[in-house]
Amino acid sequence: MRSFPLSPLPTLTISSSNSEPKSKPKPKSLNPITQRTQTIPEPDAEPRVRKLKGSSKLNRWSRARTVRSGRRLERRPVQQTQTTDVIYPFQVGDSKSVAYNSGERSENEDDVEITTPKEIYMVSDGTGWTAEHSVNAALGQFEHCLIDRGCSVNTHLFSGIDDVERLMEIIKQAAKEGAMLIYTLADFYLAESAKKACELWGVPSTDILSPITEAIASHIGVSPSGLPRGAPGRKIPLGEEYFSRIEAIEFTIKQDDGALPQNLYKADIVLVGVSRTGKTPLSIYLAQKGYKVANVPIVMGVDLPKTLFHIDPEKIFGLTINPVVLQTIRRSRAKSLGFSSDMKGTYSEMDHVRKELGIAARIYAHNPVWPVIEVTGKAIEETAAVVLRLYHDKKQKCLMPRISKRY
Repeated sequence: MRSFPLSPLPTLTISSSNSEPKSKPKPKSLNPITQRTQTIPEPDAEPRVRKLKGSSKLNRWSRARTVRSGRRLERRPVQQTQTTDVIYPFQVGDSKSVAYNSGERSENEDDVEITTPKEIYMVSDGTGWTAEHSVNAALGQFEHCLIDRGCSVNTHLFSGIDDVERLMEIIKQAAKEGAMLIYTLADFYLAESAKKACELWGVPSTDILSPITEAIASHIGVSPSGLPRGAPGRKIPLGEEYFSRIEAIEFTIKQDDGALPQNLYKADIVLVGVSRTGKTPLSIYLAQKGYKVANVPIVMGVDLPKTLFHIDPEKIFGLTINPVVLQTIRRSRAKSLGFSSDMKGTYSEMDHVRKELGIAARIYAHNPVWPVIEVTGKAIEETAAVVLRLYHDKKQKCLMPRISKRY
């Protein structure tokens, strides 16, 4: 009879009814449940425990649902398969780094391979807004890879680069790290220097600004100034457009959260929705583009202002959101404001959330001219683009066939 003692010693003891020694037999294979909880000691070896791997497809679905619902994605840091210590021998302006899934993964993902993050350098002689937003928009096409951590990316923004020496230092560092360089340089000499240096040192690069600038110059027959936005030699006239934008921002701030309903007829755009659907940030964003925006909240037990139903319905837009996401946002908001447990329960309780959304849905149904925009999972820029498209379509009488009244 053979037995496997549970002794911590790294030996395998075999006892038999016969007195004569026998050759060391091989242990029988254990079932997977036993392998997870029991260690089979081997001679001169550390005990090993085999763990069952989780389903990678199930983990991807779970993470995707977490991201879409607006909840925080919890991850546990682990050691990367390869680490690279990069020493920066220089300091260039104000740089910031945004990491996408670099060196982190959640449990039950032993079958997902983690590679060294790819580096992307963004260089601009201005604020870097164009380069940063272009890269972020392009990275949005790789969410399936970034969420699963099959590929990871680190982006670094270098703004205010106005001399060749600093530019060459950045490109040298990019060559050391094997990084990609994306640049928006208005100065023709800087752009050409970056292009030649990248070719010389084998750095993959993309010039975002020059092709567009050259195409416009050829189209209108005027040479570009070569000065970045905000440069000392560049004059920005304070014309009618500037002052109308300032007026729109002031109007929008005064009309926030249903204030001064008697002025709704002066607004270009009126946003209607329950609390925490993003009315205020959307209003400010549209105001910075020169539109006078007012927002009116829908609150249970509070009547909407009568002025809302007497103004032009073509400029009113309704906002709605998924109730689960809204509850999560309201809980976070109530916690940050320090609401008591009673107020917090009323404000963020699911029944209360669903009732308010139901009231909003009935109001929208009684006013079918108002477009209803779904803001769940949308950035402010995306919602603003939908509002402005519908606003200008109505203004120019370019009505398109509507498949659904939700956008």
